[in-house]
Amino acid sequence: MDFAFDRTHHDRQGNRRADEEWRKDPTLRVLVLGGEHVATVDGPALRWLEPADAPEGEWILLGEHEGITHAAVIVGRVPKELAPVSLRILAPLLRGPELSLAIHAVGIARWIAGHSYCSRCGEYLSVESSGHLLRCHACGTDHFPRTDPAVIMLITDENDRALLARNPSWPEGRFSTLAGFVEPGESLEDAVRREVDEEVGIQVGEVRYAASQPWPFPASLMLGFFGRATTTEIHVDADEIAEAAWFTRDELVELGEREEIVLPPPHVSISRWLIEQWAGREIPGAWA
Repeated sequence: MDFAFDRTHHDRQGNRRADEEWRKDPTLRVLVLGGEHVATVDGPALRWLEPADAPEGEWILLGEHEGITHAAVIVGRVPKELAPVSLRILAPLLRGPELSLAIHAVGIARWIAGHSYCSRCGEYLSVESSGHLLRCHACGTDHFPRTDPAVIMLITDENDRALLARNPSWPEGRFSTLAGFVEPGESLEDAVRREVDEEVGIQVGEVRYAASQPWPFPASLMLGFFGRATTTEIHVDADEIAEAAWFTRDELVELGEREEIVLPPPHVSISRWLIEQWAGREIPGAWA
């Protein structure tokens, strides 16, 4: 089964960021974004403008795809006539390079918006390197985009059942894999074991890396794993988990067909990909 993030879909061209000669590229096309909202066209798809049609704002070089240079311009609010849509809503509907470029753009834009001042001296930061560096000219500190590692894991038991859970804020029937952020000084494998223990009281032995997914909300890199449980009795943490259960492949398919269980959307979700890799087939029922 295909996974949206199994390879890079655009060349980021880091060697072009030092100056703005790329803004003279005749192939250049520009995406307008504000916060997590991006300009769109019917389809839906990203709306790419000619440079002359782009509004004033902070420019980001995204890179090249199929001979076309792509950039983004950050504005306070995307004009209504450009049909702004939140990337959270749009992402499951985008494919390949469109999704890759959008996540790159929103990730950088959110980082710039959240880091206006130097954390060492408090002076204002200037945007450089075509959006990929914030420099403090007062103390000389360079600030680079931050990425927070988070583990997301499909845990199975000795009977090859999968462990899925529901967050208290989700509606009844919506389930996903467990996940959590990596703590300082912690290995990824131990983060998997700790999060599963904290959230559902299950002990995990073997942990195996599977795949990764960037996600700019807020600035995460989701690191996917498969893990093998050494215990099966569930004790949920009521703060983060409302309920959790073990499922066989057939049970998951049957519940999905009856629309009694809803999984994350296909294509864009590493959680859904982990579940379907284990199941060896597509599972019906995706989040709306």
